[in-house]
Amino acid sequence: MPEPDYKTVCTGTTGHAEAVRIVYDPERVDYEALLEIFWANHDPTQVNRQGPDVGEQYRSAIFFHDERQREIAERSKAELDASGRFPRPIATAVVAAEEWWRAEGYHQQYYERQGITPSR
Repeated sequence: MPEPDYKTVCTGTTGHAEAVRIVYDPERVDYEALLEIFWANHDPTQVNRQGPDVGEQYRSAIFFHDERQREIAERSKAELDASGRFPRPIATAVVAAEEWWRAEGYHQQYYERQGITPSR
């Protein structure tokens, strides 16, 4: 679906996933550190679900931009799976990033607009 909107993606019929796009400076933080934050901030064993949100659009995924990122993400996933940290297998998909659609304005800077201070 070209130019999907939030309401349509929420139907779970478009094939799109809700995701956060992270733009970072690799001189300040490395990709591995970002993956550790990713693993720590959601349940990567859930299939098509995150917390109370259920549907394909809530699947856990890492969208890589090049072969290096793919290799690092796959290795990180395998290490986490082997670690025993989670009682179920890691369900997170590692897939190539494709076209990205920015969410509507009311989704931008959500924490700040809601007065929420993210835990660190």
